[in-house]
Parts: sequence; structure tokens; C-alpha cells
Amino acid sequence: MKIIDAHLHFSKFDGFDERAREAGHINSAEHLLAEFDRLGIEAAVAMGAGRGGSPEGECLPMTVNLAGPFDPVRYGQPRRIAYCAGVESDVLNKANQKRSVALFEERLRDPHCVGIKMYPGYNRRYLNDPLHYPLYELAEHYDVPVAIHTGDTATTNALVKYSHPLTVDEVAVNFPRVRFVMAHYGNPWVVDATEVAAKNPNVFIDLSGLAVGNFDPEWFWNDYSGYLQHLKTWMNYLSDYGKFMYGTDWPLVNLEAYLTVLRRLVPEKAHNLVFRENALRIYSKLNALLA
Repeated sequence: MKIIDAHLHFSKFDGFDERAREAGHINSAEHLLAEFDRLGIEAAVAMGAGRGGSPEGECLPMTVNLAGPFDPVRYGQPRRIAYCAGVESDVLNKANQKRSVALFEERLRDPHCVGIKMYPGYNRRYLNDPLHYPLYELAEHYDVPVAIHTGDTATTNALVKYSHPLTVDEVAVNFPRVRFVMAHYGNPWVVDATEVAAKNPNVFIDLSGLAVGNFDPEWFWNDYSGYLQHLKTWMNYLSDYGKFMYGTDWPLVNLEAYLTVLRRLVPEKAHNLVFRENALRIYSKLNALLA
């Protein structure tokens, strides 16, 4: 079975080298692609990371650079690594909004840019802030999803009130023709995330970041059995595996260990959907890259 990782990072961003080592990996393009070949991972969607400000004061799209400097014309990254243009909302304001949105539109014209990524929690601005609305309108125009960090954060200075999955509901209602992806299943607010996805036909879930580091999958399954059963219960409650996509949040987790756990978590009858087909439908620009 070919696999698409619908959520990872492909960047030399602060701390990623160390996190990769903790997960039993090397934060390099060569290492990741070798692991992809070994594990049968066909392609991935990387979440643009870095710094989204510019000397001119614009909100710059955050991109990918693990294979070398990002080239807006030639790309310069592996073809099998697509990306979502990351938004540093704290930099966005009324004065720079128009120019910033134009920069995101430039990225969305790139076939490798398959979506937009929001970072609420890390940024102290709610999803329903009107400053974000032109970005959602861009997503609708270019028929790409908006991926959203939901749930817990990796830093203590982030504010999780901004990343609660219930905040997705309002923008999903206001932009019914935009596909919204709740990254990390809103964990630990899995019940709330399930309701938002069940209620809104345009809301989906990626299963990245539900574990971190390097671990023995059997140990994890036994020691975290209650947690995993909780996830399984609410995934089954949603009763629609067309809503879920496999993702890892690499380099924060060991790819093989995570894949082993998720294969067990997801019912076998839904493997093709969750591990590949849903990503091709939701991140529809992937189809041309893999043709």
C-alpha cells in the first residue's frame, strides 16, 4: 500500500535537528527520502515553517527549505514533498494585509503549494479574525485546503485558547466551500474536534502528532491503551473514515514506530482511505504532482 504523509515538516527550523535525533532520525532531505522509500511513503505535505516577517513588514508565506534554500521559481525541493504556505498571523495587520495576501497568492500559483497552514496558539489571533478572511477566500479560489494547528502546542509560551478545535466551527460555517483540516485531531480535545468534523461537511482531520519521540510500538500500545482506545472510540463515533488523513508531524516522531501504531489504530477496511486516498482528495493538487 502506498502511503501519503499529510502532515510533516521539511525545514531547518529551530530545534528540528534535535527533535529528529530524539526520534531516531536525521533532519535531512536525504535521510527522510530514504526512509520514505523503505517504508513505502509515496509523498508528503510539509507545513511551511520558519519566520513569517519581512524587513518591509509583510506577512511572508512560510515555506520549506530542508533540501536547500527555497526557490520561488524552481522550487529546489523534492517533487514528492508538497507544502502548505504557513501564516504567521501575529505579523499580519491592516497596513500589510493587501500585499501579504498577494504574496500568498503567488505561492498558491505554484503547483507544489497545495494549501495554507494556520498556526493559532503559536500566534495569538483567532481563526475568525477578519484579517484572515482574504486568505480563506484565496483558498476557495484556488481550491486548496486550509490546515490548522489544533490542540496542544509544543511550546509553553503558546496559548491554547486560540488552538481549541471549537474555533474551527465558525470559519467552516462562514466559508462552506473551503476545506479545513484540523491538524493533530485537536488533541486533547478529541471529542470537540469530532463534533466539529461531524457537523461540518467541509472539515477534516489529520492524525499527526498524536505521539512524539522514538518508542517501541507494542510498549506504546500497552502503556497508552486508554488514550488509544479513546481515539478509536471517537473515530468510530464519527463513522466516516473519509474525514481522516494519516500524518506524522516528522521530525518529532519516529516514522516506522508511528506508522505501526496508526495502522493498528485505523481499521484495516479504512487503510486505503486514511493512508492515501483522502489526502489525494483533500489536497487535490497532489494528483498532478504524482501523475
